[in-house]
Amino acid sequence: MYVVIVPIQIEQGHRDEFLEALMVDAKGANEDEPGCLRFDAVEDADDDHRIWLYEVYKDEAAFQAHLEAPHFQVFKAAADKWRVEGIKGSARGSKNLYPTDANWR
Repeated sequence: MYVVIVPIQIEQGHRDEFLEALMVDAKGANEDEPGCLRFDAVEDADDDHRIWLYEVYKDEAAFQAHLEAPHFQVFKAAADKWRVEGIKGSARGSKNLYPTDANWR
């Protein structure tokens, strides 16, 4: 498995446009990418302009394919415009502990 956890801070005043683009990517990843096992977008409990992405891919190659997908390009364009820099903590290539790879559904 290849796990990606990404915190995103959205610029004030652009939440709706950003989320619209994010939903294009999330739906595309979940519906059109056989290598994407999960793509969750979660709103932070304390800040509706902070979003957490939790993505699980079969392997790093599947993640790299995601980065080339047309739906990701829609998200990237929005992120380039309205993502606030400075939030660190992206966990790319993390390993899931539970469920184990063998027990993933």
